[in-house]
Amino acid sequence: MGDVVRIGSRASKLARTQVTEWLTPIAEQFPDVTFKREIILEGGDQDRVTPTLAEVARTAGGSAFSTNQEAALVTGQVDVIVHSLKDLPTSVHEGTLLLTTPGPREDVRDVLCGSTLEGLRKGARVGTGAPRRIAQLLALRPDLDVVPIRGNVPGRLARTTKGALEAVVLAAAGLNRLGLMPEVHEVLDLAVFPPSPGQGALGIQVRVGSPAARLLAQTGDRRVDACVRAERALLAELHGGCSVPVGAWGRIAPDGLLHLSAVVTSLDGGRQVTATGEGPADAPEKLGACVAADLLAQGASGILASIRKP
Repeated sequence: MGDVVRIGSRASKLARTQVTEWLTPIAEQFPDVTFKREIILEGGDQDRVTPTLAEVARTAGGSAFSTNQEAALVTGQVDVIVHSLKDLPTSVHEGTLLLTTPGPREDVRDVLCGSTLEGLRKGARVGTGAPRRIAQLLALRPDLDVVPIRGNVPGRLARTTKGALEAVVLAAAGLNRLGLMPEVHEVLDLAVFPPSPGQGALGIQVRVGSPAARLLAQTGDRRVDACVRAERALLAELHGGCSVPVGAWGRIAPDGLLHLSAVVTSLDGGRQVTATGEGPADAPEKLGACVAADLLAQGASGILASIRKP
């Protein structure tokens, strides 16, 4: 490594901001190491065509936001990848691993930008590119016209100010990191609008056994890591990718127990199954598997199977 660590990320301002968020304390911790940034374009960065609802559903199980970065890591083009963890599939590329998740975790919630739920008229056009958000919106307001959209955070927000849409749903984490929280908005209640697994957290991916992996092995926040590991274990048990309508939220209570809540919603919002559980924070995968089993027993597999059909 020669005291140089090459850090890869996507090209967006949000991705670059996330690198800065992670790198600032790391650079202070390792002052003798030179950290260099590399930009890696992903399919989702290059294809900005708005998908239809059916096309969104068929993306279940894959990711347009991590494939090229993982390839660059495996081939040695970079030593570290900084991901938005919610965009990273539960199975990382062979020969790589995720380090302990850094903390603190940003706000995990979603935000309705441009209006409040109550303020939206019947038939209002609301934009979002995520099947989970589409499904959860329609579960709350089946009268809405939910429009799939693509693009970066500023571009999506602009759709409301230009009048094309009455509101869009975005992650609070991205809005906060970019300082773009709009004046008119509603932060959506976690009880009815749980986030994507890993939302608000960063994923730090390295090659197994590499100098960078050894250097950074003791970094991260174990409490944050336990929460996101439970969420991602649940998603893995459901055989879901980052584009399926699964919401999950892990948090450690004052008594030290790890709590996990999850919901699976049909794409039309007409059917939901929910489950909760708690367990030791040092066994997050076990908790994720238990809550997933509860969801499957209630019929989650049927909901997800219908979404995956071509």
